[in-house]
Amino acid sequence: MQALLDAIATMAIPSDAQRVFHGRGGLYPGCEHWVLDVFPPVFLLTSFKLPTDDELAAVHAALHTRWQHIAPEQTLNWVFQCRHDSQTETRLMSGAVPAPHVVTEQGARFRVHVLKGQNHGLFLDMAEGRRWVRQHVAERPKLKVLNLFAYTCAFSVVAQQAGAKHVVNVDMSHAAMATGQHNHQLNGLHTGASFLAHDIFKTWGKISRSGPYGLVIIDPPSYQKGSFVATKDYARLMRRLPELLAPGGHALLCLNAPELGLAFLQDQMHELAPELRFEQRVPNPAVFADVSPERSLKVLVYKAPEL
Repeated sequence: MQALLDAIATMAIPSDAQRVFHGRGGLYPGCEHWVLDVFPPVFLLTSFKLPTDDELAAVHAALHTRWQHIAPEQTLNWVFQCRHDSQTETRLMSGAVPAPHVVTEQGARFRVHVLKGQNHGLFLDMAEGRRWVRQHVAERPKLKVLNLFAYTCAFSVVAQQAGAKHVVNVDMSHAAMATGQHNHQLNGLHTGASFLAHDIFKTWGKISRSGPYGLVIIDPPSYQKGSFVATKDYARLMRRLPELLAPGGHALLCLNAPELGLAFLQDQMHELAPELRFEQRVPNPAVFADVSPERSLKVLVYKAPEL
């Protein structure tokens, strides 16, 4: 676990929520099961194997030493989560977690929860995707945006901050939609967004009536039983894109499934929505580097034809 300890020993004082160490990318042999995130003012260590007490003690010592060096006047707060097979354990190891817990990213504020569940309210690997949306919308004022699988609506927040005319957020989780609305309020965004807590595949009529859209964002789970399975359900979304997009509009397609490469998206788009042109793959944050770009998060941009 030396690579993890080395990352801790050289980290700076964090301001925005971000990943500190990404063992899952396979670049650090022997550390593939370790991930360290920071949701200021709390560090979150995740292990995908059962760690030993000595390993956790070593991480605590490294965090304590570094924190004493860079922020001696501040309390060290850190949480440990184990995700081993079906066993999930979350423990507060030091300090405390704010309640409510609000973090920042690129000037936006989001509510998170690190002591419950495996999804903490903000997916850190999508930071560059949100940056792309912010820049894209800023260059196209008054854009209408559709945010599918909106979760806690982070894309919507940055799109509105950049000047979007209206954002339609759709997610079947009522709890996620409630947090999404709260995130808008945290950022002083009180109008210009809709929140539909519906099954996307049963809501096409309402979604279509609010269109067409200058930007459609699709960021589904790769596998969620009873909700979405990428291998069979992504195609259903692709078929809808041409009718949802305004002339010259863009689609942002996201997929976080290591077992599915770029060809999974690109080949199906070529077959099911051939009029849409591939423009680029949005790079992932540098800290999420992976031995195989095919396994890492895929964020692709497509454009509809002009009139």
